[in-house]
Amino acid sequence: MSRVQEELARLRGEIQEVTPAQVAADDTAVVIDVRERDEWNEGHVPDALHLSRGFLEFKIESACPDRSQPIVVYCRSGARSLFAAEALQHMGYRDVASMTGGFLAWKEEDRGFEVPKAMDANTRTRYSRHILIPEVGESGQRKLLDAKVLVVGAGGLGSPIALYLAAAGVGHLGVVDFDVVDRSNLQRQVLHSDERIGMSKVESARRTLNGLNPDITVETFDTKLCAENAVAMIEPFDVIVDGCDNFETRYLVNDVCVQLQKPNVHGSIHRFDGQVSVFWPGKGPCYRCLHPEPPPKELSPNCAELGVLGVLPGVIGLLEATETIKILLGIGQPLIGRLLTYDALAARFSEFALRRRDDCPVCS
Repeated sequence: MSRVQEELARLRGEIQEVTPAQVAADDTAVVIDVRERDEWNEGHVPDALHLSRGFLEFKIESACPDRSQPIVVYCRSGARSLFAAEALQHMGYRDVASMTGGFLAWKEEDRGFEVPKAMDANTRTRYSRHILIPEVGESGQRKLLDAKVLVVGAGGLGSPIALYLAAAGVGHLGVVDFDVVDRSNLQRQVLHSDERIGMSKVESARRTLNGLNPDITVETFDTKLCAENAVAMIEPFDVIVDGCDNFETRYLVNDVCVQLQKPNVHGSIHRFDGQVSVFWPGKGPCYRCLHPEPPPKELSPNCAELGVLGVLPGVIGLLEATETIKILLGIGQPLIGRLLTYDALAARFSEFALRRRDDCPVCS
């Protein structure tokens, strides 16, 4: 018996092994594919994380910080995964198993598997820093590339939101706005430039976003979002990001998102203050749970009347973009049922719990 065979025999006596059927039936364990990238690209267990054996010890703590989390590792035939499981046990992971027979056994049992869409060299280079993060990886980047996000407003908030979603590789960005670029916009609306004064904001946005990332689709809506077009406009998109500057549109976005069961990433700003939340029907409260009815117009002046610190939309818009990416990737804890506020003068964030209202006129 060779040394490798001796080691495998020892490991089979020490490492828990589970069958493909057990893996398929268990929705609590994190499944990790330790094969090389070319093997992964030929097919893999659905929802598995790809941490090749050579990088497993370097990346596992980021992917699975909880050492009590059940983990199943697999390889091609069930040998490399035994060594990987032992390495994880040495790092303090307490519930680690190896899948018997590996991916070959999984396929032989006619279990479904995913074949990732191939990324060309240019795409892989553009998103290389995302791909290095275990929580994103190639599979997560493909989710972003396949996603459709509607940004309502191409102004102060919409500018950083759209710029960073485009840079992150959200494959289909919709931008809705009916206004034109004005010189007073340029102190904060970084999608636009002095040479585009008088141009429609959505056309200016399209040029900027495609200049940043020519591989994405930018769909523009040069119209006011209103009751007559809101449902048709919002329905095709996965996530709606509220970057508008008036209560009428904000309430309309909320109500249609509740109707269509779409996550609504909310942000708003006022002089030196901003706030962010995620209103996701069925998972938490909606905007009307926070503010049941719009205030009178005389009590709700906009930036043109009160002013706004130019950098503030960047802070709030980037938080909205971050929440959007978390939702699309299914990672982290979105701001559902939480309102995050920012006081720029005090450099202070505060968080407040939100609850659904039993008497909410929309989502109760």
